Amino acid sequence: SVMAEAGLAHGAYEGDPADGLTLNGAIIINAVRCVPPANRPTPAEIRACRPYLRGPLQTLPSLRAVIALGRIAHDATLDALGKRRSEYRFAHGAIFGVGERLILIDSYHCSRYNQNIGRITHKMLGSVFQKALEYR
Repeated sequence: SVMAEAGLAHGAYEGDPADGLTLNGAIIINAVRCVPPANRPTPAEIRACRPYLRGPLQTLPSLRAVIALGRIAHDATLDALGKRRSEYRFAHGAIFGVGERLILIDSYHCSRYNQNIGRITHKMLGSVFQKALEYR
């Protein structure tokens, strides 16, 4: 996986809490915690999940970089941080200062669909994680 290649994870992800995957200097926080129909959350679902995103963003003292996988995560992160979306236009690989010591890095979502149509490749995603490591 890209996270393992970047040194941020060890073990194999198998979709099971007991799969042995461990994260190293990283945390995964979903912008939306449910699985909506067709993987398209409604604005109400995104708003309902905002406190679960805001909490870690505000309370992790060593957090330096956030990688937003897709526009929904980009917008949700900005909303959770109280930032104006119009000042931070989503673009793959874009880097924004969003706090005193915090950056937001955008990436296309790594969904199977985006991979199949070539919107995101393993190399592109790896590049985003390498950028994040520079701010560690």
